[in-house]
Amino acid sequence: MRLSSTRLGRANLDRLPPTIRRPAFDRSRVTPGIVHLGLGAFHRAHQAVVIDDCLAAGSLSWGIIGASLRSPDTRDALAPQDHLYTVAIRAAEGTEHRVVGALLDSVVAREKPVALVERMADPAIRIVSLTVTEKGYCHTPQTGDLDERHPDVVHDLNDLDAPRSAPGFIVAALARRRAQGLAPFTVLCCDNLAANGHTVQQIVTQFAALRSRDLGKWIADNIAFPSTMVDRIVPETTDADRDAVSSALGMRDAWPVMTEPFTQWVVEDRFAAGRPDLAAAGVELVTDVKPFELMKLRLLNASHSALAYLGYLAGYETIADTMVDPHFARLAAQVMEEAAVTLTMPSGTDLSAYRASLLKRFANPALHHRTWQIAMDGSQKLPQRLLGAMQDRLAKNLPIATHALAVAGWMRYVTALDEQGRAIDVRDPLAGEFAALAREAGPVAERLAPALLGVEKVFGPLGAEPRLREAVTAALGQLYTKSARQAVETLISA
Repeated sequence: MRLSSTRLGRANLDRLPPTIRRPAFDRSRVTPGIVHLGLGAFHRAHQAVVIDDCLAAGSLSWGIIGASLRSPDTRDALAPQDHLYTVAIRAAEGTEHRVVGALLDSVVAREKPVALVERMADPAIRIVSLTVTEKGYCHTPQTGDLDERHPDVVHDLNDLDAPRSAPGFIVAALARRRAQGLAPFTVLCCDNLAANGHTVQQIVTQFAALRSRDLGKWIADNIAFPSTMVDRIVPETTDADRDAVSSALGMRDAWPVMTEPFTQWVVEDRFAAGRPDLAAAGVELVTDVKPFELMKLRLLNASHSALAYLGYLAGYETIADTMVDPHFARLAAQVMEEAAVTLTMPSGTDLSAYRASLLKRFANPALHHRTWQIAMDGSQKLPQRLLGAMQDRLAKNLPIATHALAVAGWMRYVTALDEQGRAIDVRDPLAGEFAALAREAGPVAERLAPALLGVEKVFGPLGAEPRLREAVTAALGQLYTKSARQAVETLISA
């Protein structure tokens, strides 16, 4: 099929087919109120869609300036099409297409760090939001503290005029606003960190205090860091996805995003300089996000990671493929069941219904969410997704075999060799350290498991807990004596 050479853009929105939803507001009247750090697919399928709805409702001073901290790819794809892009919402019944117009401009931080700081220091900007993934905060996940030895942190502490890290950009912009007598902005974290608002406040305040004790105190006393919980599955966009979306539009979109019908955003209602009418766009505004954060991390994210590592080892390319296997579907359900007893939810929360909805979402055949993609950056994800629930279950003297198998799946994965001896492309900040430990230990569970459990940045003191070490070592032994699929089947059948 021959695809149109016409590019999606402001000038040809009226040429879209009537089935394509488009911005329901005059973009020429929209002014920026948000700078977003981490202009990736998740933000464009989640927060930007909510802001698009807010703009349609008349909150026209809340447009988004996006910032890619490193790669220019998103900017290069979206700038020629006036930063318009398509969200393709895929369900078994079909695909709905929506063109989003909330993103007004974008900056590549590494190219023009001063320009990004200036944007963030503009008094019109009242919220700086972030989706930079867990590793983007330059912290130690086990403690939540700033990693003072991180290369970007070292650079920024010595040269805050041209920052590289997310904490560095935030502190540089806040320092400039303070010096100019301007009101501070709200810092809104939208990443999967436990107590994400508090954690980012801790990281940013620690960074600022290393530059100036007074600046650190001013940030601690004056800046709002509301916590949030975000939920929407957003797979990586493929060339086939681009072709399918471009065909539906009748014109080319260089970087659409794929997602599912479900979306959720829970936000602590604590903003220093105002906010758009988020509730009208479906956001849940609450006084305490923590129960919802833990619910999502320990039910959705934990089972997702279990499926990703063990499913990848079993040869499944996507989560939906993995869920076709009844043993893996039961594995996901069992991870959720065992984590649910560690949660204390507000009255009226139906955890059984939530778990059932997750299993349905994972099995969505129209959503091609690759196990390899979810497996990225496991060293940053394990503490929040799996280890916290394991610690709580151990405190209640409850078994941890299911979670231990998920952790063992991660261990087997980061050796960088699959069950057939083929190389795995492990994407993780600590991938080199893991590979070195794996080479030294060899494929022997009794040596490899203790070596990896001793990585302080991942496991902290929990790695020395005898019951956890025994359970994880036994599970890893299963993965070396059986296939991943057989190990899952044995666990589920026990």
